[in-house]
Amino acid sequence: MSENIKPAVHDLRSAIALLTSLKGEYVSTDTEVDPHAELSGVYRYVGAGGTCERPTRKGPAMMFNNVKGFPDVRVVTGLMATRERVGHLLDCEPEKLGFLLRDSVKNAIDPVLAQGKPACQEVVHYAEDPRFDLRTLLPAPTNTEEDAGPYFTMGLCYASDPETGESDVTIHRLCIQSRDELTMWLTPGRHIDAFREKAEQAGKPLPISISIGVDPAIYIAACFEPPTTPLGFNELSIAGALRGKAVEMSQCLTINEQAIAHAEIVIEGELLPNVRQREDQNTNTGKAMPEFPGYTGEAKAELPVVKIKAVTHRINPILQTTLGPSGEHVSMAGIPTEASILDMLHRAMPGRVLNVNAHTSGGGKLLAVIQFRKAAAVDEGRQRQAAIIAFAAFPELKNVIVVDEDVDIFDTDDVLWAMQTRYQGDIDTLTITGVRCHPLDPSQMPEYSPSILQPGMTTKTVFDCTVPFHLKHHFERSKFKKVDVKRFLPDFE
Repeated sequence: MSENIKPAVHDLRSAIALLTSLKGEYVSTDTEVDPHAELSGVYRYVGAGGTCERPTRKGPAMMFNNVKGFPDVRVVTGLMATRERVGHLLDCEPEKLGFLLRDSVKNAIDPVLAQGKPACQEVVHYAEDPRFDLRTLLPAPTNTEEDAGPYFTMGLCYASDPETGESDVTIHRLCIQSRDELTMWLTPGRHIDAFREKAEQAGKPLPISISIGVDPAIYIAACFEPPTTPLGFNELSIAGALRGKAVEMSQCLTINEQAIAHAEIVIEGELLPNVRQREDQNTNTGKAMPEFPGYTGEAKAELPVVKIKAVTHRINPILQTTLGPSGEHVSMAGIPTEASILDMLHRAMPGRVLNVNAHTSGGGKLLAVIQFRKAAAVDEGRQRQAAIIAFAAFPELKNVIVVDEDVDIFDTDDVLWAMQTRYQGDIDTLTITGVRCHPLDPSQMPEYSPSILQPGMTTKTVFDCTVPFHLKHHFERSKFKKVDVKRFLPDFE
């Protein structure tokens, strides 16, 4: 695939240039689009995929060149909405992406401070200027007409532990609340929330930068979670390994923190101690925004507040955004999930797990398909142990389907075929009740099941769709003759 990469990807603009050179991977429009619900509504049809409301489809990334009310800012979405496109952007075969990410964790390269004036600071807007207004400066989309407000959905939040100085980068739900305030939803267990709690206990604000529009390798790397990347592990070092070069950082102008030097846009601010705001205070819809399971999340009653100090950006910046339920979330969350599971299973039972797919239907988080090879009779039962280990490798995983080595785990039809012909519900289903999972799964509430004591708990399930080793000879797939199709259809791909 390397010969197709011209130019090499090192920021958002070079990523777009690459996709422009590839057939069917990128489209743009000059027709005016309203960032309030319309922009996301368009891309839902064009290429969102994932768990979006049907009809949708896998399709190209899309640039909106004419955003209503924002003549100097373009908006791009769907850059990583398909696994195949991520393969192009990371110069890797799509089915090998989990292995690439796994190896990058082991070969991490720490970020460095850039020399000279960074691209992200070509234009500077200070919040102390009375003309400053985040709502008119940047076209943050409103995904649906029910949303709590405009959201930055691709903001890489970067902050540091106030005690140790160790840094972390993650993506969070950021809703614009006023001219210079954002609310930030931090799901339990996120490292930046641990930093915020330490600062709040000391009665101090936590400096935070929000970088928008960067090299896709950084977005993918930022979505690793514990235990693969424990507290103190800077995920930007994984992006450095992916590119073979350290991510360059810039010193912020108004806070004691750094941001990604090549970002299109950087928001500088502070997470305020002991200040909370209702997420939908401007709309009173009770809704937040569409999330990865395909449902709209509820507006939170009390969220931490980021007080904006400045916005810096490149000349004629590109705001990058995503639809919460789109295939882009699957890529960003799912490929690191695969890497984490592959790493732990390789250490536990080398040679037995051939690959893992964090499936689209679970948003890259809730469902994993594991391809397992039983080499001997003593391997019977280890496939179920592999599934249990997967739950430990990625705690937000809800269901695991285990299949044999002859099943294509990236082909849903093939996975469901294995379930129909190699699975018996009474003996091949394992359940673990009362376990924490992800709070955005709407079925994880006490009203749904008496086994759920608190929202965010679930029953984790293993579907063992592998053939018992002693019966493998009864389950051999029909063998067709191998032929060179290009003899008959020269343009066949």
